[in-house]
Amino acid sequence: VQLQASGGGSVQSGGSLKLSCVVSGDTRDYYAFGWFRQAPGKEREGISCLNLRDGSTYYRDSVKGRFTIARDNSKKTLYLQMDDLNPDDTGIYTCGTDMRPCLLYGNRRYVPTFLGKGTQVSVSS
Repeated sequence: VQLQASGGGSVQSGGSLKLSCVVSGDTRDYYAFGWFRQAPGKEREGISCLNLRDGSTYYRDSVKGRFTIARDNSKKTLYLQMDDLNPDDTGIYTCGTDMRPCLLYGNRRYVPTFLGKGTQVSVSS
């Protein structure tokens, strides 16, 4: 399984970006797809996850109400719509998948089975 994120860029506070993650390979056993963020000088953290089995989602408190995760199965692409961005959202965003549940995204030590290459998001005040 390979994942490749794209769509990052530089925006001002209050702006929006939409990230995409193209997934390739055999993902039949993997049902949790999500996004991770690593801010400068900080550990990577899971910020959002989508459970394809039941449609449930997870969002870290810091992005709730501003970010929306979605997936287009026909395109095997995962999306992250990010609105009302602020400088604390700056970081490298990566996408991952796992056969373990989305609730693990709340654990800062969690690393998914497959983690793709990231895309840089920079938000200026």
